Amino acid sequence: MRQNRRIKEPIVSITKALTEGNSLEKALNLLPIDEIIQKGDKVIITPNWVKDEEAKDGVVVGPKTLQRLIQYVKTKEPSIIYIATGSGGVETSQVMTSVGYDKVIKEENVEFIDMNYGPFIELNLNHQIIKTTPINKIVEEADVIISFTQLKYHEEATVTASIKNIAMGYPPASVHGFPKKKTGIHEDLHGFIRSMAKKIPIDLAIISLDKAMIGTGPIFGQAVDTPGLIIASTDPVAADSVGARLLGFLPQGVSYLYGLYKDGLGEANPINMTIKGLDLIEAEKIFSKAAYGNKDSIVDRDKLKDIHG
Repeated sequence: MRQNRRIKEPIVSITKALTEGNSLEKALNLLPIDEIIQKGDKVIITPNWVKDEEAKDGVVVGPKTLQRLIQYVKTKEPSIIYIATGSGGVETSQVMTSVGYDKVIKEENVEFIDMNYGPFIELNLNHQIIKTTPINKIVEEADVIISFTQLKYHEEATVTASIKNIAMGYPPASVHGFPKKKTGIHEDLHGFIRSMAKKIPIDLAIISLDKAMIGTGPIFGQAVDTPGLIIASTDPVAADSVGARLLGFLPQGVSYLYGLYKDGLGEANPINMTIKGLDLIEAEKIFSKAAYGNKDSIVDRDKLKDIHG
C-alpha cells in the first residue's frame, strides 16, 4: 500500500461559480492535476454517502456533481475509475439507489465497490482500541485516492470533511456495525480518524460547501446553501483546516486535525499554504453570511491568523 500522497506541497484552491459543477472544475484546474492523476492510473473516488438522505439536506454529495467529477477524471485517461465507499447509516446500496447515484454509475460506466464488504486485507493501526481493521483490498491496488464530501459540523468529530470521509467510509460496517460503533471506534473517534489517515494517503481532497451543514451534524443539522463554493487541495489536512476555519475552528479545535499536523502529515497553518482562487477571508465571509446572516462571524476578522490565532 502506498505511504505518501502524490503531491506533498499544500496547495489549496477555493472557488465559487454559478453551479457546484462549474466551481469544481475551476478548483481542480487551479491544482497540478496532471501530476495527481496520470494516464493509466487506477483511481478511487470516495463520495460521502453516509445516509439515504437528499443532497439538498447537506447529508450526502450531489449526484450531478459526482458525475461531473467522474467526467473530469476521465479526461486524464485513467485505466479504471472506482466509486468506493461504505455507508455507516444504512446499506450502501440503499443510499446509492435512493439518492440516484446508481444512474450516474451506469451512465458513466465506472466500477462500484461497497467498502462495507470484502474481499478484505488487514490494516494495522496505531490505535489504543482498534489495533487492526479489515478494509476492502481495492485500497491496496489504487494509484490515486480522491475524497469528495461536503463540509459539516459533527457532534463527536467536531468537523467532518475529506479525512473523516475516508477514515469512516472504509472500515466495513459488516464488521463494525451499522452505524460503525460496535467495536469501539467511537470510544476514541479522533484517535481512530488520525490512525486511519496515517495509513491511507488522500491524493486529492474535495470539500463542497454548496450544501454544507451546521448544528447537530453529520445528519440532523441545518443545511447551509452556499451555491458553488468549493475547496480542493493536494493536502487533506490543509483542505480540512481551511474548512474548519469556515466553521469557526482553528486547527487545535479539531483534535485529529491538529494531531495530524503535529505528526507532519499535512499543513494546518494557512500562512504556509499556497491558496489559489478566492481569498480565504473572503470565503469565510461568504460562508458566514450564508450560515448566520452575518459576514463578520469569522475566525480571521481583521487579518489571517496563524496556527494559534
